Amino acid sequence: MKWLIIFAALAPLGSMANTLNSTNDPNRPGYNPSTQRMQSQMQTQQTQQKRKLQQDQQQQTQDIQRKAQEQRDSAPQRVLKSQPGSNTTPPVQQNNNQP
Repeated sequence: MKWLIIFAALAPLGSMANTLNSTNDPNRPGYNPSTQRMQSQMQTQQTQQKRKLQQDQQQQTQDIQRKAQEQRDSAPQRVLKSQPGSNTTPPVQQNNNQP
């Protein structure tokens, strides 16, 4: 029973491999080299687009991480400035030395 399930799962893969191999056979009736070139170009374009998308995603992830880090770094400053009695300039000390 176990082998039947494994065979049933792998059978479609074998027929797909056979189909792919036969499309590149120049002796096959209906073989068209221009179709092969077009398919190859499309696969190349898809690969390039996939790489570009991955690069864009990496760039976006890095941008989000950088912005989050900037917000974390500036958070303590915002907290200090929002505290009551805090000034943006240091307080001026007066010298009240009276004899």
